[in-house]
Amino acid sequence: MRTGNPIKRRKQRDIAKDRVLYAFNYLFLLLIFIIVGYPLLIVVSNSLSSPEAVTGGKVWLLPVDFSLEGYQAVFQDKSIVSGFRNSFFYMIVGTAINMVVTTLCAYPLSIKTLPGRRWFMLLFSFTMFFSGGMIPTYLLIYKLGMINTVWSMILPGAISVWNMILMRTYFMNSVPGDIREAAIIDGCSDFRYLVKILIPLSVPIMAVLVLYYAVGHWNSYFNALLYLRDTDLYPLQMVLRNILIMNNASMDMLASDPEAMSLRIKMIDLVKYSVIVVASLPLVILYPFIQKYFVQGIMVGSLKG
Repeated sequence: MRTGNPIKRRKQRDIAKDRVLYAFNYLFLLLIFIIVGYPLLIVVSNSLSSPEAVTGGKVWLLPVDFSLEGYQAVFQDKSIVSGFRNSFFYMIVGTAINMVVTTLCAYPLSIKTLPGRRWFMLLFSFTMFFSGGMIPTYLLIYKLGMINTVWSMILPGAISVWNMILMRTYFMNSVPGDIREAAIIDGCSDFRYLVKILIPLSVPIMAVLVLYYAVGHWNSYFNALLYLRDTDLYPLQMVLRNILIMNNASMDMLASDPEAMSLRIKMIDLVKYSVIVVASLPLVILYPFIQKYFVQGIMVGSLKG
């Protein structure tokens, strides 16, 4: 004959099951953290190790024979300063233009009573699947006089249709339409409603799209490869690419100076790791400031509207 309170025994079993589930979740998250974090740690550790340790594969976790030779090799190139300056310019100005154009497109398309709204969405969506191609795009940029100018890095990608759809969906699902109707009745214009009411209520999706656009501009190098000729206009990614190319050893060096060739080979991998850290650090610093909005903006903005 069983004794005791059956409700209490049931609660104890539920608590035990919850503990097992929590333990499994923590182990799973720890595994994901190791999978994601270990390669990042290896990159940083290799960039802070000596060339011999990197080439010999001695770095498994922490730096071996601490050295800043990789960073010295990267920053010896004077163009690294202009590369940073240009990348920050392209990222800040480009992201500002992206956000203005995206917002001005998303807001009217979020109004269900807009005449021809579905046709406009169809036209925007069409560009996600079909484009003019690289050669026609280059000819267009050439005819517009943007070759070898900063605008060739900014204006061709002034809007991402996918990001516009995210913002439009957020406007439709997260901001009640009654607010706009009340504002219009009180004499508020659409532009004033957008600037004074809608944008302050849409900070999460704005922060997410700022991150998306900023990362895209910071990592952009293909447009520079196509449209820029002046090295003073090169973004950081192109400068780092040139540094990597210059540090690749040639067969002529092997024949003429084997000792220099051996030193260059040791530096190649070290410089690669240092370049990765230099290129990624600014965005790694930026992300924590908008991370709190990231999940909320993605979950709400990606809902079907």
